[in-house]
Amino acid sequence: MSAAAPHRISYLEPYLSRSAPAPTLLKMLVGAQLAGIRKDAGVSQQEAAREVGCSSATLCRIEAGKGRKPAREETVAALLRLYGADDYETSVVLQLLRRASQPGWWQRYDSRLMPEWSERLISLQEATTAIRTYEVHFVPGLLQTAAYARAVTCRGLPMASPAEVERRTELRMLRQRLLARPDAPRLWAVIDEAVLYRVLGGREVMREQMEHLVEMSHRPNVTLQVVPLDLIDASSPGMPITYLRFPAQDLPDIVYLEHIKSAVFLEEPEETQEYRLALDRLADESLSPRDTRELLQETLRKRYA
Repeated sequence: MSAAAPHRISYLEPYLSRSAPAPTLLKMLVGAQLAGIRKDAGVSQQEAAREVGCSSATLCRIEAGKGRKPAREETVAALLRLYGADDYETSVVLQLLRRASQPGWWQRYDSRLMPEWSERLISLQEATTAIRTYEVHFVPGLLQTAAYARAVTCRGLPMASPAEVERRTELRMLRQRLLARPDAPRLWAVIDEAVLYRVLGGREVMREQMEHLVEMSHRPNVTLQVVPLDLIDASSPGMPITYLRFPAQDLPDIVYLEHIKSAVFLEEPEETQEYRLALDRLADESLSPRDTRELLQETLRKRYA
């Protein structure tokens, strides 16, 4: 008897032929399927871990899709046998696992430029259907020009060598390619009005950045809004937020909160819902996309022409 409902496996088949690698997404999908099949089979995590010879903590990481490397194929195959998965289920899950081992373009960067939390964010963004972001200090990374990104890097890492600054800028520009893909995610960005007036890199850099924001605001998959400075009692959380949503029905929304040298990923619905509501309030209080574009154009004329 099959341990998993057929629809839960069949909807995963398109991920087997994705042109763009998304190892983190695939690891999460494998983990979600293993957890679902295990529960359908009535096996606890502790029992499963004991039967295949791994710790409960290891199995928990596998089911959560955590870690830089995918789970070992022998371990996943043993778990599927234990749960009574049929040949079709086993084939799809193991194919997903093998594709999860294929490196993404960003993995050619060394760990100094790409710590695990940064690598995870990029891999997740490559696999999203929607990205919502709020920025209080800078233009969102996916909307930055190269010159602006270079200025942000120099400000944040004043001791970085010119070569490192260029490498980081290159990485930022490559990340933006996902917005131009045929299956590009929808980006909904809300920024504080002060960002438009905070000069980074000089007025020419800011002029180019404002022009770029106006251009990006016309894209069908980009929604851009500004929180006005004169808004009374704004519900600004005072910190950047990135909210990620995925096409797979088994995967939770994820909130990404970045610190100076680390980051936090929130996945529990009780936590992510609070941030989604905060972003909803910010969007309601912000200028409309049309009014935002007019403000950008006015700022360009008055401050950076």
